[in-house]
Amino acid sequence: MKKKIIIVLVIIALGVGGFFGIKALNQNRAAARASEFQTIVVKRGNLTAIVGATGTVRSNQTALLSWQTTGRISDIPVKIGDKVNADQIVASLAKGSLAQNIILAEADLVSAKRTLDTLLNSQLSQAQAQATLANAKDALDKAQKKRESKSYQRASDQVIEEAYANYIIAKDDASKWEQRYDTVDNRPEDDPVRAAALSEWAARKQILARAEANYRYLLTEPDSEEIAIADGNLALAQAQYDDALREWNRLKDGPDPSDVKAAEARITAIEATIDSSNLRSPISGTITEMRSKEGDQVAPGTVSFRVDDLTKLLVDVQIPEVDINSIKKGMQARLTFDGIPNKEYKGVVTEVASVGNSLAGVVSFSVSIELSNPDEAVRSGMTAAVNLVVSEIENVLVVPNRAVRLKDGQRVVYVLPAGQMVPQAVNVTIGAISDLQSEVVGGLKVGDIVVLNPPTDLLSGSNRGMGGGPPF
Repeated sequence: MKKKIIIVLVIIALGVGGFFGIKALNQNRAAARASEFQTIVVKRGNLTAIVGATGTVRSNQTALLSWQTTGRISDIPVKIGDKVNADQIVASLAKGSLAQNIILAEADLVSAKRTLDTLLNSQLSQAQAQATLANAKDALDKAQKKRESKSYQRASDQVIEEAYANYIIAKDDASKWEQRYDTVDNRPEDDPVRAAALSEWAARKQILARAEANYRYLLTEPDSEEIAIADGNLALAQAQYDDALREWNRLKDGPDPSDVKAAEARITAIEATIDSSNLRSPISGTITEMRSKEGDQVAPGTVSFRVDDLTKLLVDVQIPEVDINSIKKGMQARLTFDGIPNKEYKGVVTEVASVGNSLAGVVSFSVSIELSNPDEAVRSGMTAAVNLVVSEIENVLVVPNRAVRLKDGQRVVYVLPAGQMVPQAVNVTIGAISDLQSEVVGGLKVGDIVVLNPPTDLLSGSNRGMGGGPPF
């Protein structure tokens, strides 16, 4: 009996020893296997979320200076690198090479200035307008009186009686001369007395005819034709008066502002024609390119200079629609250049487009960043890598971007449980992302061991690594 108990105890001892031995062996193997992985311990930290893009440096404003006329360049007072002011002349054409209309424009300018001076200082136009108005008023009054006379008998009763009396007198006078002529009618035709009597009688008959016609005319009413003529004359006089009155009202207080503006516009147009022989910079900036030399023949549209406003340097980048709502004016940016190694520049967002552009089905929005600390090494046309600082958060769980993988469409992180040799995929929820790290808002806890290089057999199929960039 004792022998059996001893055997059982020995077996138990061997079993316990074997269990702990195997466990220790497995732990040693797990530790050895774990040493083959690159791991990090999940902990809390700070994270700066960014949106990255690339763009090209440009000046604040650029102008290409082109000629508006034909000619030969006679003078270029600037050179590359010179600073110029807005409206400054950078080149001129020889006067003898200009078109005839430009040369003659100087004479036209003298005439146009004289016209403006007369308009502003001479009283002649006002006096003429006043005289025209007075004459038109007088003509209108006469036309109105004539028209009014057509609405009544031709004359008053007194005038008619006077005309009748003249008619009776003329008739009596003609009768007397007829009787005198009858006394000498038997004389020869060449007799002077007979001829004189005949002449007097004929004259008296004409006076009688006129007196009778006048009397009978005064007895009749105006006909429709006379009324129509009077109406037409009155309408014409009224229209002429209205025109004269408008002209007087336009000039009575001095020259018409519209006339002054027209005269000034003509002078401006002529001066612009003359000045087309000069090439002026439309902006203040620096001469960055010269395409012409003195003596060159140019034509309309020929570009001779480029001027850039280098007081500000900007970079335009395209931001995807998924990120654009996180970009605001005033956000800080970090910029680096391939041509300027080991140096980082600062910038600030100055403009965010309200309308997107679609290219190959991808919608993006233009964002402009102004460099805050440019130096002579930064040149217009350089390519810049831009990181826009979207947000800065503190005391959050963070893991390297390279630790986050995609498995069956889900973001996962491979965690190595204590005492195990095979990492386990754990679904995680990602928050903010920077260029190197991601915020983990669900799935991990402080102290978890995350594998950065899980075995390749775990990455087969739908597994896909994120590399060093953001896990998208």
